[in-house]
Amino acid sequence: MKKRFIILIDLSEHSSNLLKYAYDWSKRINAQLLLLHHTTVMSPVFTDIESRIKITQHTNLEALKKLKELRNLNLPPAAKVSYSVSESPLQIILQKQLSEPYNDLIFVGLKRTDLFKQVFLGSVAIQTIENSNNTVVAMPIDISRFSPEKIFVAVSDKHPLNILELNNFLDFIGKGIEIINFFHLAKFNENTDHMETKLKDMAKLFADKFDTSYAIYIGESSFDSIKTVINNKIEEILIVQKGSRLLTDQLFRKFLINELVYEGQTPLVILP
Repeated sequence: MKKRFIILIDLSEHSSNLLKYAYDWSKRINAQLLLLHHTTVMSPVFTDIESRIKITQHTNLEALKKLKELRNLNLPPAAKVSYSVSESPLQIILQKQLSEPYNDLIFVGLKRTDLFKQVFLGSVAIQTIENSNNTVVAMPIDISRFSPEKIFVAVSDKHPLNILELNNFLDFIGKGIEIINFFHLAKFNENTDHMETKLKDMAKLFADKFDTSYAIYIGESSFDSIKTVINNKIEEILIVQKGSRLLTDQLFRKFLINELVYEGQTPLVILP
């Protein structure tokens, strides 16, 4: 099945880096690119149906024009790109695209507030992650080049890692990744004996293809400990399971997004 990157483009100032990163990645595995944009149609409350249709068509055509301009400014002429522009709810648009015969990755940009200088999972990212049964790549705003060397995989105690989807994602990587580290972020006084066994088994499972290792970080001090491992100024990818503590617990989620993704500029992959 052909590989495809579905890139959610909001036409903000950060769209260029997201597009460049996806294109740079796509060259490694010959993946197709689909630029998807959800339009917001502004029309007066009492607009008749015919006028509303015309306004919608005009809005979508203008958005398509801007998508093509974005593509022309950031990608070489030979790059093959398709487009999807619609005013329909985002999840309906995505569901339609994901039903097509492709092996897809969804790309979405992460936003940073200028006031607090923090990264947060915006409404589009959260909506996409929660409602899509597909792997999502959430990108920091400043990265435009794909050159990973290490992968870090967060393993949860309550949500089993989706091994099938992890293998599928690794197939998207192509050559270049040599090291995979499986880790667990534990709360203070948490019994981690069973997690150590689980991590060790994970490391053995992938040891025939990669140089694997595992680690457990315990308590609040784990925040500093794990940053010394992940934020070491080389290109990395962080993988988490949807529904895991790192995404649902407020403290862990703040740490994950603000400390690892923003400060470390680490692409975040969420497995379904």
